[in-house]
Amino acid sequence: MAEDNRIKQPHNLILEDRTHLSVTGVEDIDSFDEQTVVLFTGLGELLIKGEDLHINKLNIDTGEVTMEGKIHTMIYSNDEPKQKGLLSKLFR
Repeated sequence: MAEDNRIKQPHNLILEDRTHLSVTGVEDIDSFDEQTVVLFTGLGELLIKGEDLHINKLNIDTGEVTMEGKIHTMIYSNDEPKQKGLLSKLFR
């Protein structure tokens, strides 16, 4: 069984004026569009819903994601991912 050697990063959310969101501790991205972004973090899957969502910065090596748009909800799920994320699919 392959072992994941990535160092777990601290997980933080910083939401400014419901329009700018910074997330650390991101391990992978499952999907994203203008209404929904699904991130995998060390604390579970994070679902972000809103309008006109745009990812400004994505660095999986450091676990950082920044986005902007009108953010309505952020929901965590403790369920294990059923499939690998978008980046894992691209970089096999």
